[in-house]
Amino acid sequence: MVKTVAVVEDEATLRENYADALRLQGYQVRGYANRSEALQAFGSQLPDLVLLDISLEDEIDGGFDLCRELRARSSQLPIIFLTARDSDLDTISGLRLGADDYLTKNVSLAHLNARVAALFRRQEALLSPQVEDNALQVGSLNVDLNRLQVRWRTLAVDLTLTEFWLLHSLIRFPGHVKNREQLMREANVVVDDSTITSHIKRIRKKFLLVDTSFDSIETVYGMGYRWVTDGVEEP
Repeated sequence: MVKTVAVVEDEATLRENYADALRLQGYQVRGYANRSEALQAFGSQLPDLVLLDISLEDEIDGGFDLCRELRARSSQLPIIFLTARDSDLDTISGLRLGADDYLTKNVSLAHLNARVAALFRRQEALLSPQVEDNALQVGSLNVDLNRLQVRWRTLAVDLTLTEFWLLHSLIRFPGHVKNREQLMREANVVVDDSTITSHIKRIRKKFLLVDTSFDSIETVYGMGYRWVTDGVEEP
């Protein structure tokens, strides 16, 4: 089935450049100039992936608002910010709102296509045939690899695709420290250190929403992060 990508970008020339590059990869592309256009189109059906700018016409942070609205509708819709705004504050804000990736407009079209393809590869796990017992149980954590679903002490934790695979990387070997390079490689993301930090903080926050005593993601300063089972480090 052909994947549909929505490009929300107020500069018509850029919007068409991105659309042409994505169509060459076989995607169906829909372009929108502003938040209201996109929301109206998404009312009937969400696309398979959304690529969006932050500033949209007269809305300085329109992309942030759109990301928030889309994430409220779906925790697993792949969302990529593609913007000229490259400050740490904007990057952190975008990731805190639930974006899977944050790219600046100086990125090559080849790299953009690679990031889109990576998100779709991870999403395909949802469509894979169901396999009996294809789940990980680590202490009070249950991770369903078929449905990309996470439960902590029976309560659902809604993670984005990027958050899911970062968590998966951490729990494969509980107690082992994973540095940022390992996390990026295993979760198939290419971002800087501060972006990984933002994702980890957001994952922690989501677990804390269902359990205020959650402390199983430990920061090992100067090294990385590790998963400890119910607060007890495994050997």
